[in-house]
Amino acid sequence: MAIEVQVASSSTGEGENANDPIFLRIRDLVYQSCGIYHADEKLYLLAGACRRRMMGSKITSAKDYFNLLSSPGTRDPELRELLNEITIGETCLFRSQPQLNALHNVVLPELVALRAKIGMRRLRFWSAGCSTGEEPYTLAMFLSEESENLLKGWTYEIVATDLNDRSLETAKAGIYGNYALRNTSDYFKRKYFRAGEGDKLQVNSELKSRISFSRLNLSDDSKMLFMKGMDLIFCCNVLIYFDVASKRRVVQHFYANLMSGGYFFLGHSESLYQVTDQFHLIHLPGTTAYRKTPPEAAAGAKK
Repeated sequence: MAIEVQVASSSTGEGENANDPIFLRIRDLVYQSCGIYHADEKLYLLAGACRRRMMGSKITSAKDYFNLLSSPGTRDPELRELLNEITIGETCLFRSQPQLNALHNVVLPELVALRAKIGMRRLRFWSAGCSTGEEPYTLAMFLSEESENLLKGWTYEIVATDLNDRSLETAKAGIYGNYALRNTSDYFKRKYFRAGEGDKLQVNSELKSRISFSRLNLSDDSKMLFMKGMDLIFCCNVLIYFDVASKRRVVQHFYANLMSGGYFFLGHSESLYQVTDQFHLIHLPGTTAYRKTPPEAAAGAKK
């Protein structure tokens, strides 16, 4: 189920020098805007993204492009377009079966039991960095199946956010080809999709209605404060492009936005080592997760 946010690679083109100090200044603008940091050895990727935007805007020099990015009248819209260039998602539906197994066997039953104790029969899930939608749609199919069993009589909400406008448009359309559907069984294809153009399939309206898609910059503190009341958060292979300071700030928001006892999933190669010790690391069959300790467990640990 992991979402991978990849920085698009491209040569910078003839005459374009990735070591030009102007790209260091652009790097700072990007970092200040969204927390994504291009190390020196990856600066050529940022330069390539800038060049693609320069060609579209008919700008011939990096200095002129920096001026476009830093001018009050054009800064926000152009920076948004540049971020669309450097955050490109590549994933598929049902990408991380170990996470789904853990969700089915451990996480969801624990959340249901915990919320039932306080009379709640509602759950909120957040796909943070949802890319082109494969993760939240996978989650929606999983929960739809569970609504006939463990979640019978429960309501749930799936919130899916991303920084990239283009990815979000693809996610909202819900149209996927064979590559994105390579791990999707015929059962799920028949039940939750309808025929699209060519050999593509489109997510049906009922499944779409389970998810709310919106643009969110994870480094926007003011907007992150409003993402409260989550029972489970997926943020897979997104924070790998953040430096430690940015990771700590974003992860602190995730912790604050989780309900007590809530779970937090990262990509299989990621961890919170040297980022925070607030979460409790949970070892699950084939995967790991982080948990915000319930009050009663925290009280017991202090005794």
